[in-house]
Amino acid sequence: MKRIFAIPTASKKSCPHFGHCENFAIVEVEDGKVIQTQYINPPAHQPGTYPRYLADQGVNTILAGGMGGMAQNLFRENGIEVHLGIGVEDPHVLVNQYLKDELTTGDNLCNHGPDGEHEHTCGD
Repeated sequence: MKRIFAIPTASKKSCPHFGHCENFAIVEVEDGKVIQTQYINPPAHQPGTYPRYLADQGVNTILAGGMGGMAQNLFRENGIEVHLGIGVEDPHVLVNQYLKDELTTGDNLCNHGPDGEHEHTCGD
């Protein structure tokens, strides 16, 4: 069975906020083994853009530190699993932890301030 993961990254490590990444690590897994990894540049960040873009890439699992509620809902509407609260780590380590059912998740790391602005970006 083939599975495609997307992990928002900065400097090739997962980053705390999905919408403020430098690129996405797209990790393809078949029969429980990583077969390919690409780092792709995302399109311009606008509400709803990333969920559509990643769905078009065949992604079926997102591993991220945090993301807004609208993005989470759009992914779920497209049948894409979302796992949040992921720490800063190499994407391969995270995917392998997921495959071994050892991935540690936690609270959504996306904190919106009172005006709706994000309180952090990747690399902070």
